Amino acid sequence: MNKKLVLRFTAALTEQPIIYRLVKDYDLMVNILKADINPRKEGSLIMEMSGTAENFERGLAFLEGLGVGVEPLSQTIVKNETLCTQCGACTVICPVGALEIDRKTMKVEFDNLKCIVCGLCVQYCPFKAMEVKF
Repeated sequence: MNKKLVLRFTAALTEQPIIYRLVKDYDLMVNILKADINPRKEGSLIMEMSGTAENFERGLAFLEGLGVGVEPLSQTIVKNETLCTQCGACTVICPVGALEIDRKTMKVEFDNLKCIVCGLCVQYCPFKAMEVKF
């Protein structure tokens, strides 16, 4: 089982070794895609979690029992081919390489599987060709 999740933490939870416990106690593989802690010490984490179905469910129950907000990553970025001028501005700002220029065709290629939905491409595209879909 493999899913991208958004976790939301209260200030009290940001100090706990939650990811360590998911790996050690529930034998899950965790790939942190994006993490943020605000000045009030509340946090959010976008991660990919994988393991057996049984361990996955046990891990989710552990998170929910702690009071961690868990939701599937249900947003996605969509590239509007009609509006895109292939300028490449989005490729410079993408932190994970989901947007790259194909050197043969000189066109911007978008790999949604690499995308962590940070939204930077949406902000930086001068032609508004990138948008967030829920």
